[in-house]
Amino acid sequence: MTALIGKRLRVALVAGATVLVTVAGSVAPAYAAGSAPSPGAPGLGDRLYPLLGNGGYDVQNYDLSLTCKAKDPKQTVTGDVTLTAVATQGLSRFDLDFGGDSVRAVSVNGHRAAFSRSGGELVVTPRHALRKGSTFRVTVSGFAATPIPANADSPVGFVSTADGTVLAGQPDTSHLLFPSNDHPRDKATYTITLTVPKGWTAVANGRHLRDRARGGYVSSSFRESQPMASELVQVVAGDFAVHTRPAVNGTPIRDVVPTRLAASLLPKLEAERSQLTWMESKVGRYPLENYGSLVIDANLGFALETQTLSLYDTGLLGLPAYVLNPIMTHELAHQWFGDSVAPSAWSDVWQNEGHATWYELTYAAETGNLEQYTGAADLDAYFKDVYAAGDRYRARYGPVAHPLKADSIWDVFNPNVYDGGALALYALRQKVGNATFQRIERAWVSKYRGRSASTADFAALASKVSGQNLRGFLNDWLYGTTTPAMPGHPDWTVTPATAASPAAAAKAQAAENAVTARLRRLIPAGH
Repeated sequence: MTALIGKRLRVALVAGATVLVTVAGSVAPAYAAGSAPSPGAPGLGDRLYPLLGNGGYDVQNYDLSLTCKAKDPKQTVTGDVTLTAVATQGLSRFDLDFGGDSVRAVSVNGHRAAFSRSGGELVVTPRHALRKGSTFRVTVSGFAATPIPANADSPVGFVSTADGTVLAGQPDTSHLLFPSNDHPRDKATYTITLTVPKGWTAVANGRHLRDRARGGYVSSSFRESQPMASELVQVVAGDFAVHTRPAVNGTPIRDVVPTRLAASLLPKLEAERSQLTWMESKVGRYPLENYGSLVIDANLGFALETQTLSLYDTGLLGLPAYVLNPIMTHELAHQWFGDSVAPSAWSDVWQNEGHATWYELTYAAETGNLEQYTGAADLDAYFKDVYAAGDRYRARYGPVAHPLKADSIWDVFNPNVYDGGALALYALRQKVGNATFQRIERAWVSKYRGRSASTADFAALASKVSGQNLRGFLNDWLYGTTTPAMPGHPDWTVTPATAASPAAAAKAQAAENAVTARLRRLIPAGH
């Protein structure tokens, strides 16, 4: 939410009931002086995902409870969720995103509310209209959702593995598990309670608050006090081991792995502590409560930066350290770029992936592994190759900050968002110098910490920090259909999007393949 700042859970709850007053013998609603309540929009109008999120309210906090009745990763789970929200318009009804199995009941401010299902929308009609500016609570009780097996062909959602279940909700599938305003523009804090049979382990985002045992079950509660987008929620339930490591500069570290694989997996995650120190040296203090890694034994097909707990599969953990460590740094960088500072719209996803790619490659270069990792001798050589492929990427996928479509997740998370986004940052550094570039990066994660921000916000902040108007420069790099000239490298050339001959096409494809060799490891295996 570009315009929302550091949201706090409000204690005072306003019922929002319509009040009738008598004036000169007539009865008029309290909202008569303003606009009458109307339905909230069934989507936020995101260019790529028009029905994702909902209009008419701003969620402040989620209180989410999920229950697993048996030690069965494939089981249907049940849950309750209470959203505390502020009405941004007078609401006669509103939508929640929900694509799970069923819902038992809905209430608003303690009163039973009518509801219906329409595709991925849960349409709620409260007993009393909600006034603009009022704080209200909506509780969805007894919802149910069933996981799908984790595999690379269905790479998102609520998934089951041999050891238990996890959530991989980016960009648009957290609502397959629980009702939400499922768009990163509406961040909120979370309390998550997971109830599982004794002998299973439950973990969620943020700090562990307590465990309560009762009747053969254990309820574990967690608090994510930093605003979080719904697509970054993580809920783990199953036969997992939780391993704590020494804190890094005050940040607690925890890792979650299948119990049966702990001895082989945990040593491979030790590098996250030095990586956290490295990232803090680049962009400042870690912005969240804790950090760690979650590994599942499945062919998930990607890694994912769920907030405070990055998700990997065992295939990634089997890669050599010179490949695994940069990818882990990529996911860690997301905790600043994508998690703490979320995109205002999914077209802004280059802010997530371009920055994470920049720090992934910089880490590989500074640890002496870039050539082994990418085949390029240094960052200049790597970005020269990316630059050459720039027009071909833009023609195929769209400009860096304007993916052409969202028919599949790979249309949005495409090579021009990753490497093209990092190339735009390289160009910015060339334009303003390294010292100013570093100030821009630190200012970005500081000013927009806990918020959602747009590409226009980034251009405005870069202009302010640098003392020069960079809006046109960044607009060309991020929205242009052709690749601009690279500052400081007048000799760099771009391969035409359409080659003039079969021989030229083959040469261009070979150059592009050299760049995408790394991306073939990363994009199918790393958001």
